[in-house]
Amino acid sequence: MNFEFATATRILFGPGVLEAGIDAAAGLGARALVVTGRHTERAIPLLDGLQARGVESQVFPISGEPDVRQVQEGVAEARRFKAAFVVGMGGGSAIDAGKAIAALLTNPGDPLDYLEVVGRGQPLQEPSAPFVAIPTTAGTGAEVTRNAVLAVPAERVKVSLRSPHMLPRLAVVDPMLTLSLPPAVTASTGLDALTQCLEPFVSIQANPLTDAIARLGLQRAARSLRRAYSHGEDASAREDMALASLCGGLALANARLGAVHGLAGVLGGMFPIPHGVICARLLPLVMEVNLRALAQRQPDSPIRARYDEVARILTGNPAADAADGVAWVEALCADLQVPSLGAPNWTPGLGVADIPAVVEKAQRSSSMKGNPLPLTDEELAEILSRAL
Repeated sequence: MNFEFATATRILFGPGVLEAGIDAAAGLGARALVVTGRHTERAIPLLDGLQARGVESQVFPISGEPDVRQVQEGVAEARRFKAAFVVGMGGGSAIDAGKAIAALLTNPGDPLDYLEVVGRGQPLQEPSAPFVAIPTTAGTGAEVTRNAVLAVPAERVKVSLRSPHMLPRLAVVDPMLTLSLPPAVTASTGLDALTQCLEPFVSIQANPLTDAIARLGLQRAARSLRRAYSHGEDASAREDMALASLCGGLALANARLGAVHGLAGVLGGMFPIPHGVICARLLPLVMEVNLRALAQRQPDSPIRARYDEVARILTGNPAADAADGVAWVEALCADLQVPSLGAPNWTPGLGVADIPAVVEKAQRSSSMKGNPLPLTDEELAEILSRAL
């Protein structure tokens, strides 16, 4: 049994740990570039805390999901400000952007030199500038991963800048920062967290440590996502979801993901649909198609039993099987009002004519390498057709 497990140098978790996190961050240098989402006011406690500890800060807001241009602008701003370290505070977009900026602050060139699939894929040679991740949503787990997902508008795709050098120096996970999340954001980020615990558990690169972490994340998400959605002020439910998100990040960083994220990276680059919505819509469909493909092509695969275990964790029924797990996820998505990928919510949304291009790009995605087995173009097209 051989495997590697890597994560952030230090993780602080729990209600109120933001203050301890600011203390720790203040020891990284005298100047910080603070990357946020568009609502910069959420970073005021951090900025005030850094100032009180003698650290100057410069705010760099990210509008929407980060792309290569925004990262280049962030690197230029960090250099102009002479930032000693970078903080990403916000959802996955702010954290991924901060992670990429910290990496390119110490490595020459631009993002396309290092990006997977559509870039040149060169390895980062130097460790990133110290990076601190402070999530304010519970979903992406980006605070403990070694990659940053960036949009490449020219290619209409989202791909990763990935390196062990990009693991954060410090992750500060304070569930109290998620109490104000609206229901729709709670649903989309929470379903992303659930997906990121489930896919590594059935990944062909799973290992005993990621298994244990994924089980814990699935348990917490199963018992608390509905509650966090309907009663956002419930601190216990928010704590469970923050832990589920952290578990998902730890698991995916060390065991990969699967077809849900293989498709989601492409769809997110082509359409203005939130990543969590895409994952939620695809998850039960990918589960069902994976199970059918395993039964047809790999009937002796031990991963089929893992789907049974997932069902028992999600439903709380010791007699549940994989089909019950699929039904449970479908019911959860309905309860959380997850829209279809072709819904009028999105302009444009996914259409039938787009499916061949999505499939072709998704087959080259790095996430597909963790799926329980390779899916055919026809199977991926079926998943997308049913997600409309």
